[in-house]
Amino acid sequence: MDENGSRRQYAVARRVVQRSSALLVLKKPEDEFDPGRALAQRTVASSREESTRGRFTLSARPGSHVDGGVVMDVLHPRCCGLDVHKSSISACILLREAGRVQKHQRRFGAMTQDLQDLAEWLRQFGVTQVAMESSGVYWKPVWNILEGQFTIVLANAQHIKNVPGRKTDQKDAEWIAQLLQYGLLRASYIPSEIIRDLRDLTRMRASLSQEASRISSRIQKVLEDANVKLGSVATNVLGKSGRAMLEDIICGEDDPEHLASLALGHLRVKIPQLKLALAGKIRSHHRFLLRRLLDQVQFVEHEIALLDERLEEIAQQRPELSQAVTRWDTIPGIDRVAAWALLAEIGDNMAQFPTAEHLASWAALCPGNHESAGKRLRGTTRQGSPWLRRMACQCAWAAARTKNTYLSSQFKRLAARRGKKRAIIAVAHTLIVIAYHLQKNQSNYDDLGGNYFDRIHSDGLKRYLVKRLQQLGNKVTLEPMEAT
Repeated sequence: MDENGSRRQYAVARRVVQRSSALLVLKKPEDEFDPGRALAQRTVASSREESTRGRFTLSARPGSHVDGGVVMDVLHPRCCGLDVHKSSISACILLREAGRVQKHQRRFGAMTQDLQDLAEWLRQFGVTQVAMESSGVYWKPVWNILEGQFTIVLANAQHIKNVPGRKTDQKDAEWIAQLLQYGLLRASYIPSEIIRDLRDLTRMRASLSQEASRISSRIQKVLEDANVKLGSVATNVLGKSGRAMLEDIICGEDDPEHLASLALGHLRVKIPQLKLALAGKIRSHHRFLLRRLLDQVQFVEHEIALLDERLEEIAQQRPELSQAVTRWDTIPGIDRVAAWALLAEIGDNMAQFPTAEHLASWAALCPGNHESAGKRLRGTTRQGSPWLRRMACQCAWAAARTKNTYLSSQFKRLAARRGKKRAIIAVAHTLIVIAYHLQKNQSNYDDLGGNYFDRIHSDGLKRYLVKRLQQLGNKVTLEPMEAT
């Protein structure tokens, strides 16, 4: 390389170093499984499904020194950065050949034809690597067109912020291209198309379930306004008995004895309390509101049923997904609905995660790293996917209420010392680890039992119990029971 080429390469590298010092000095890792924990690591992004371990390689190994500076190696000589918006896309191509850098910039629309023109423009310059930031849902149309044609990097917007005072669409695209050129971008995990479809279905189902809960609360509010205390006697106002009573109330019936006689099953034991609870001041206004709210509940429940049917259709078409759901359904606290949600968020290909700990770290269900001046400070969990975290914690609460299981024993053991909230996160972490190993080994769950911790710490437990009995003034002699 001639002297002018070396100087130009050094100038570009120095500018990147100055503008991204935080990236080059290496961002502090967020947890022990963060790929940034090793000195000068990078993520080679790929739109293909492969292990995340394979995407961790050295990013900026020291090169030649020019006038005391360090020249970084160019990993992608033909790359493009995209600044994606709702109606427009700014593109910047950087080409490096024989020590010279060529820059080509262009603005495209966001329609399908415009995106196809973008792909053709990239092919004309021989671009192999494309990077963009995850801006809402606007990156998805671009991904749909470019997937399979280029190696795409979808980067977290917080990881590629430019320096203040240089905020334009074209400069943002150029900045993204420069970071991609030197391998300084970390790719987000994008699952396969079928898993993305499952995410849409399960997330819509979760939203509809929340809406059903909100409507139920509105019904309870209307009943309280009408002096009807049905919720104080019946556990579920929208159960079979409660709905029959509400339908008669809407039709004009206000006799407490008749309404109480509609109770079914165990609720008939509470008929005297129901007569008192159903004696209210119901007006036509309340009946109108209850009719509207009940119709909304029935509509939402019908939509949820349609989503469940669609999930079962996918299970019939994709047996491997059905087997994963059935396998995770054997874990205490996880039902079929939760198994579908976990499958949609994690996927069925565990090769994406080298270890179970890596998966737990990606799900943000493990302590974060917060260390300064050699002191480990409070390591709160990171903000991961709210859908995955919420479902994992919901399953953890259900598992904590099971009887004589390892997970319930773990929850009680930790809740007594660290509190219920920390215990739930720990149980959710355990559930994610169990799900990883079951799917990776293609096996069903085998519970360790509720006395697992007592068995592994049997000697210490014996000493503790003997000491407690001796403190009460008893003489204790232990004799092993004969094996039967």
